[in-house]
Amino acid sequence: MPPTETLFLESTTRITKDPIHSFMDFQVWDFPGQIDFFDPTFDFDNIFGEHGALIWVLDAQDEYLEALSKLHATIIQLQRNYPMINIEVFIHKVDGLSDDYKIDTQRDIVQRTQDELSDAGFDNVQISYHLTSIYDHSIFEAFSKVIQKLIPQLGTLENLLNVLCSNSGIEKAFLFDVLSKIYIATDSSPVDVQSYEICSDYIDVIVDISEIYGQLIDASQPPQSAGSLNNGEEETSPEASSIIRLQNGMVLYLREINKYLALICLMRKESIEKHGLVEYNVQVFQNALEKVFE
Repeated sequence: MPPTETLFLESTTRITKDPIHSFMDFQVWDFPGQIDFFDPTFDFDNIFGEHGALIWVLDAQDEYLEALSKLHATIIQLQRNYPMINIEVFIHKVDGLSDDYKIDTQRDIVQRTQDELSDAGFDNVQISYHLTSIYDHSIFEAFSKVIQKLIPQLGTLENLLNVLCSNSGIEKAFLFDVLSKIYIATDSSPVDVQSYEICSDYIDVIVDISEIYGQLIDASQPPQSAGSLNNGEEETSPEASSIIRLQNGMVLYLREINKYLALICLMRKESIEKHGLVEYNVQVFQNALEKVFE
């Protein structure tokens, strides 16, 4: 959905559960801000008992003190009952704010949260803060970091990508979930926002082209099981691949790993000249992924 169309979405009035079927199956529970799930009519254990992460969204362009107070109360309850749940705070709608105001807003939220938790006797609570907006790629990057914490094999994936980059002359590599444009893993080099954005946009280009020229998929067939990279009983089709040469001399390389995952690499044109070596190393990487998720 284009960001401009979100203006016509109605406010959430009840708890909704949205199953996400992709590389890993998970469920998103959307809670309206006005609901008090500490009320005895709600089953607190049923809500948080099997959840891996709590994402709390604060409107940076509105008065957030009341929402922040509810966040503090929620964190305290989680620390007492489910301390293993990851706590993620999205400071949302920052697109209309100046850089200085963004920093000041985040600093105020972090300081208030730390003071409140310290007064309640909870020090060093691990909380991640993300500045997000639907008008750029920051919301996708924030969700990427949330999902990565829920993947037990993340360390192995990062090591595999590091080996691939070092042996193929790759500057940056992302392993993307194609449906959501969330990257589930990347190599250990720092993530540059512009690199992530161009790789994310690359997925849109390939998807649009595939809808025109790609192979027709039978929607009646059951979906592939979550986390599975290959199924010997299904007829396999050749993985899609693409190369785009940028004006700055860099090259974008995409290789489909399976129906859910795609590897996107950013490299110099000198590296892609050894195309056979790159293809071989990517195939080795793909085989290693299959073993990781067996």
